[in-house]
Amino acid sequence: MKKETVILYVVIALVVGFIGGVTVGILWMTKGTEKVAMVQKPQMAPPGPPVQGPPVQGPTPPTRNPVEMASQIQNLKEIVKKDPKNLAAWKELGDLYFDTDQPKEAIEAYNRYLAVKPDNADVRTDMGIMYRKLGQSDKALEEFKKAAQSDPKHINSRYNIGLVLLHDKGDMKGAIKAWEDYLKVDPSSDRAKRLRAQIEKMKTMPPPPTK
Repeated sequence: MKKETVILYVVIALVVGFIGGVTVGILWMTKGTEKVAMVQKPQMAPPGPPVQGPPVQGPTPPTRNPVEMASQIQNLKEIVKKDPKNLAAWKELGDLYFDTDQPKEAIEAYNRYLAVKPDNADVRTDMGIMYRKLGQSDKALEEFKKAAQSDPKHINSRYNIGLVLLHDKGDMKGAIKAWEDYLKVDPSSDRAKRLRAQIEKMKTMPPPPTK
C-alpha cells in the first residue's frame, strides 16, 4: 500500500471520529437539556387554586338558612300530626314560624302549646308579638298582660305593654305606668337606664289632644 493511501485513510478516520464525537456530544447535551427541562417544568408551572377542605364545624349561626328552616318546619308538622301532644315540637314550630315571619301560623302553634302550659310567659309574649305583627294590638296587649301576671318578674312582657300603649294606643300615661312597673323588676340594666330617661322626657311632654 502506498504511503499516500495510508495517510488518506488515517485522515478520513480522524474526520469520521471527530464528527461522531461531536454528534454524540450534541445528542448528550440535547438529552441533558430535555432532562433538565422535564425536571424544571413542574417548578415553572403556575400554582393552581388551593383545595378547599370541609367547612369548620362551629356553633349554629344566629341566622339559619331559609331552606333548612323550611325543611325543619315540614318535619315538625309531621311530628305534631302524629303526636299532637308533643309540646316541645309545638313550641319549636311556633318559634320557626316566628323567625320566618309567619305570624298566623306561629299563633296557632303557640296556642296549641299554651292550651296545656298557659303559664309560660316567654311563649305567651312571643304570641303577643305575633298578634301585634298582624296589627291586633288589643290581643297583643292582652297576651303581654297575661304573661306579666303569670310571671311578675318577666321583663319582656312588661316592656312590650308600655310599647303597645305608647305607640299603638297613644296612651302616654299608661305607658309611663307600665314602664315604671318594669323598673321595679329591672332597675339597673341598660334598657332600664334608657327607659328611665324616656319616662322623664315623656313626663315633660304635653298630653296629646283629645279627639
